[in-house]
Parts: sequence; C-alpha cells; structure tokens
Amino acid sequence: MAIVRPFKALRPNPEYAAKVASVPYDVVSTKEAAELAEGNPLSFLRIVRSEIDFDASVSPYDEQVYQRASANLQALKDDAILIQDEEESFFVYEITMGKHTQAGIVACSAVDDYDSGVVKLHEKTRPVKEDDRTKHVVTLKAQTGPVFLAYKSDEALKKLMLDVRKEEPLYNITAEDGVVHKIWRVSADAPISEIFASIPQTYVADGHHRAKSASRARAELRDANPEHMGSEDYNYFLSVLFPHDELEILPYNRIVISSELSKDAILKEVEKAYRVEETNDPSPDKKGDVCMLLGTTWYRLSPLRSGDREKNPVEALDVSYLQNEVLSPVFGVDDPRTSKNVDFIGGIRGTEELERLVQQGDAVCAFSMYAVSIEELFEIADRGMTMAPKSTWFEPKLRSGLLINSL
Repeated sequence: MAIVRPFKALRPNPEYAAKVASVPYDVVSTKEAAELAEGNPLSFLRIVRSEIDFDASVSPYDEQVYQRASANLQALKDDAILIQDEEESFFVYEITMGKHTQAGIVACSAVDDYDSGVVKLHEKTRPVKEDDRTKHVVTLKAQTGPVFLAYKSDEALKKLMLDVRKEEPLYNITAEDGVVHKIWRVSADAPISEIFASIPQTYVADGHHRAKSASRARAELRDANPEHMGSEDYNYFLSVLFPHDELEILPYNRIVISSELSKDAILKEVEKAYRVEETNDPSPDKKGDVCMLLGTTWYRLSPLRSGDREKNPVEALDVSYLQNEVLSPVFGVDDPRTSKNVDFIGGIRGTEELERLVQQGDAVCAFSMYAVSIEELFEIADRGMTMAPKSTWFEPKLRSGLLINSL
C-alpha cells in the first residue's frame, strides 16, 4: 500500500511566487532555460539548471554548477524569497490548461515504496541523468522538483480536494504559457495518509529520473549518517499524486535526422510495414495509425500487422511497431536511447514543429503519433515491463520552485 506523509515545505513568499516558479529542468535545453530566465534573478531555473549562470565552455555536470545551484538556493532563502514552513502540511495542486483541469495531492512518498515496487515504473532511466539529479539532491540537500505520480481514482480523495478548492488558494499563478497553477495548504491532520494506505500502488507518470535519484540520494545520505533511523526526510521524495481519470497524455512524436535513401525509396520501404496514403491531416485519429511527413507531403500510415497485446502490450504500442518496422530497418535507429539519427518532439509543440524541422532541413522526415492511453501505461507498469523511450508526454507540466522538500 502507498505510504505518503506531510512535510515542512520550503516555498516562495507569495508575492514572489510567479517570478520564482519555473518549468521543470528536463523540458528545456540549456539555451531555452537561459532565455526563459533572462532578466529574472529569482527564476528557479537558476537552481535546477544553474549551468545558465556560466558560459558554454562549462559542462552542465561540472562541480561548480552544482555548487552554484546550492548558492543560488541559499541566496533565495537568505533574502526571504523562499520561506521555510515550521509545520508539516499536505497541499492540493490544481493545473488548468485551456479547458483541461486536473488536481492532485502534494505529499512526500516513501522511497521504500519506490525500491519495493509499490511505485510502478514504465520507463528505464539513463545513468548520466541519474548521476546528475542525485548529485543535485545531495549537494543542495533538497528535492527541488516533484515526481508526477498517478493513482487509480479514489472518491474520498476527490471529495477532499473539491472541498479544499472552495477556499482561497495559497498561490494562484498564470505562467507565461497561459497555464494556471493553484496551490492550497491542507492540514497534516487530514486523512490523506490513511486514504493512500488503502491504495495498492502509484505510478510514475513523469519524473522517472527524479524518483530514481531520490532512491540513490537516500542510500548515499543514509550511509553517511551513523544515526540513521528511517524517518529522516531523505527517506521520502517530493511528489504530486493525480487521479488517473483527470490526466491528459499527448503523443511523443519522432523525427529522423538523415537518410541516404530517396523519397521514393523511403516510401517503398515504409510500404512493407504500413498501408500508405496521402492525407491533409497531420495527426492520426486512431490507435495504430501514424502520420509521416516526407518533403512537403503528409502520409497516413496504417499498420499491415498488429501486435499481440495479450502476449506483449509493449510490442503492441504504436511507437514499438514504428521502431521495429521502420526506424530500425529503414533508418538504422537500432537503439532509440542512444541513436543520434532520431529525436523526440513532445506533443505540446504540435505538428507545426515537425513541419518546421523538416522544411528547414533539420530532419529528413517526421512521424506524428497517436497518444498512449493511461490504461496502456498502467497495464505495462503492472506487468513489470517498460515502454520504448519517449512514449508518453504528460501535459500540463508541474512548475518547479513552488514547493521544495528540504532534507
């Protein structure tokens, strides 16, 4: 059963919250982070992506980058931009993007649940990113970005969150992208821990590397603490837990960087795996179909074969079929985790981004996918399997810097 507990949040003074809050560290490049933080010394990007304070000759993984992040965090505390709560609390976090609204519980989840498999995973992690976030947590003695967890919807939690959201929020921020973020404080006495104790598992929707780094940081800090008791803050990780029926998954699209094949040769190869027809619609409207941009023309691809979902739900995913039947044999993308001939474009950027990349010559072709469902994610995670990399894009994203878990 899931273990969650309240925590003493380090958080912005409300008057500074809008300037502090930032996009997550892993959805922007260093260049994009620097542009977003330009002219804003309070931006939390100076903590989660502190390489932006250095010139391009300094590696993002250089020791001085982590030390700068720590110094920047301390400066925000010294200037009372960030304030430390004295009392433990839960929080409710509501996000609205356009017509879509979702609300979740902010709490600290047990690292033991992650290590034992109560927290279910659907993606593998990369060691270099694990190393980075682990060092970040250990150096700052803080978890600066929450793990986005999902759980199978519970009526008691829904009612609790609805009641809380009738009050004035602690924070009400409209980000530069138009997404509205609201946060309410909830008493530590609320029966949130008790309700989650009846929920058998939670699922990492977004933040596999943050979750893994919490486990690795706990091991490192525990080994350095001869007085370890098991109740220390490092035994828990910052999380926002959302009911599954409020979540929205966007597709994670693909571009192929280069190919020696002509346009006609590419089409001929693709026709071995898909029925191909020209289309004016750049987005597939049903599972199985993929849309391909080649030159200036969009094609609808319908698979000639179907995977055995009962036998292997991973291989039945659209991204797996495309990888196995086209990306690998046609474009040499044998391992999408390491291949330099493929890149992944989050669905929030739209098919316009795919068209831009192809038209300006940064990609030879692009593939617009149909979104994976939350039910598919749960099934794969429950069976202890992992999806192909970059299969899901959850939107809207949580903001970093609004709630921090100090260790």
